[in-house]
Amino acid sequence: MSDMLTEKEVLHVARLARINLTDEEVMKYRIQLKQLLDDVDKIKDVKIDDDEQLITPIDEKAVLRSDEAGEMLEPEDIMKNVPVSNGNFVEVPVMINE
Repeated sequence: MSDMLTEKEVLHVARLARINLTDEEVMKYRIQLKQLLDDVDKIKDVKIDDDEQLITPIDEKAVLRSDEAGEMLEPEDIMKNVPVSNGNFVEVPVMINE
């Protein structure tokens, strides 16, 4: 097995990733991508028994708390921790451009 991918294979991956590569980068990635793929292939060598798969290391079920109404907070107490406000409203940064 070769320790390099072909130039065509590297250019194919670059095209899928929508990146342009220089000739030097193609040569560098011929080696690096091959090493990466070889490392991924090592996963196939892992022996697993279908009889006893360990999903979680502990055998506990999720415990959910019951919903209980609590005391309401006073608006003044809430606004003490708000960095920027406008009246009773909390100002937050715009996350989506319209």
